[in-house]
Amino acid sequence: MLVSFCYLRHQIIIFANSLKRKSMNNCFTKTGYRLQSVKTGRIFDDTSWTLDAPGEDAPTLIRALYDQVQIDVKDPSLGLYRYADWLPVVRTLQGSSAPVTYKSEGLSHELGLKNLWITFSGYWPEKGAGMTTCSFKETEAYSVCGRMTSEMDKILVVASAGNTSRAFARVCSENHIPLILCVPEDNLDALWLDKPLNDCVKLICCRTGSDYFDAIALSNIVAGMEGFLPEGGAKNVARRDGMATTVLSAVMAIGEIPGYYFQAVGSGTGAIAAWEANLRLLADGRFGTRKMKIMVSQNAPFIPLADAWKAGSRNLLPFDENFARKQVEEIDAKVLSNRKPPYSICGGLFDALTDSCGDVLVASNEQARAAATLFEQTEGIDIHPAAAIATATLIEAVKKNTINKEEVIMLNITGGGEKKFKSANPYFCMTPDLVFDIDPNPKDVKEKVRKLF
Repeated sequence: MLVSFCYLRHQIIIFANSLKRKSMNNCFTKTGYRLQSVKTGRIFDDTSWTLDAPGEDAPTLIRALYDQVQIDVKDPSLGLYRYADWLPVVRTLQGSSAPVTYKSEGLSHELGLKNLWITFSGYWPEKGAGMTTCSFKETEAYSVCGRMTSEMDKILVVASAGNTSRAFARVCSENHIPLILCVPEDNLDALWLDKPLNDCVKLICCRTGSDYFDAIALSNIVAGMEGFLPEGGAKNVARRDGMATTVLSAVMAIGEIPGYYFQAVGSGTGAIAAWEANLRLLADGRFGTRKMKIMVSQNAPFIPLADAWKAGSRNLLPFDENFARKQVEEIDAKVLSNRKPPYSICGGLFDALTDSCGDVLVASNEQARAAATLFEQTEGIDIHPAAAIATATLIEAVKKNTINKEEVIMLNITGGGEKKFKSANPYFCMTPDLVFDIDPNPKDVKEKVRKLF
C-alpha cells in the first residue's frame, strides 16, 4: 500500500521530536507548586500523591497553585509538557502530544459564526495532532503519570468507560509503569491500540450490563489493596490540569480567553479543568478579563447533570440504578455515562457552571450523528461520538439564537481521527485478564487480581 508523503513526513517529524525530547527530558526540573483546598482556601504541600485536603471532612476538590503565575509556554517538540509550568509534574515521559487549536472555516461558515475556534485532540497529522489513541484523555495520562515519581513502587489503578483506559494503557505500556485498568465489558470495543501492550498493563472488567460507575466500584476494591495506587479521577490535580491544556492551547492560538466553551461531559472533570484554567489565565493577566461561559452537553436519554442543573439543584436528583444502566445502553457516547460525577462537591461542576454563567445542554444520538457527518464534511476529519454531542449542541444553540454569534467560541473536540488512523495503521484490541460480576465479592476480586502481578 502506498503511504502518503504527508504521513511519511509526519513520522519523520515524530522521530526527530522524540530525539529532541530525550535530550530535554534529561534536564527537566520538576514544576514548583503547592496545593489548596477549594472549600477553606488552606494551602499545603503535596506529599507526592495528595488527593484530598488533609484534616478536612467537608467534600472539596483541591487545586494546584503554581509558582509560575504567568505561564511560559515551551517548545512544541515537548508535546504536552510545553505547558509544564501549569502541570504538577516531577518528570516528563516520551510520546506526548498537545491539543491543537485552529480557526474554523468550514463549520463556522455553515453555522454563520465569525469566531469559531476548534481545539482538536486526536490524530490529524496535517494539523499537527499526533495523539495516536485519538482522544484528549492522553492529556490526563501524561500529566498523571508525570506526577508519579520513579520511586513509587505501586501499581496504578484506573477506572474508565473506555477512552481513558486506552490513553493510560498506551502511556504506561511505553514507559513501563505498572497499571491495572477497570472497564465495563460492554465498552471493550474502545480498547484498541497501535501496538501490543507491555506486560506491566493488566485489564479487568465488570460483566455485560454494567456501566462506568460499576467499573469505578471495582477499581475501588483493587485500589484498597496493599501495593496499589488509586489514580483519583477528578480529585487528582494532575488529571484536571492535563485536561486544562485544551484551554491553554486555545488561548495561545486565539490570543484571548474565549467567550464560550463547548464540551460534552460524563463526569464534568474536563469542564472543571477548563474553568480552573480560565481562573489561572485571569491571574496571568495577559489574555483578558472575562470568564468564558462553560457550555457542557450530555447524550440523551442519560442526562443526570442536565436534570440536576435545570432543576436548580446542587445535588444530583435521585434515579434508579438499573434504569440508568438501561439509559447508558441506549447512548452512542458511552464515555459520557458517569452516574456519580463530581457535580455537587466544592469546586466541582455545579460551581464551575454557576461561576461562569454556563449551562448544560442535551443532544440525541440522531443529532450527534448528523453533527459528526457535518463536521467531517466541513472540517475534513472524523470525530468521536462525545465530540459530536458537543458539536450538536453548538449547532442547536446557534439555531435557537441562545448564544452571541459574534463572540469568540471554543469547541473542544475531545476525540477524533480514529477512522483516519485505523485506515493507515495496524491496531490491536485489548482483551480482559479477568471479568467480574457487577457486584463482585471483594475477597474474590483481591485474590484473583493479586495473582495477575
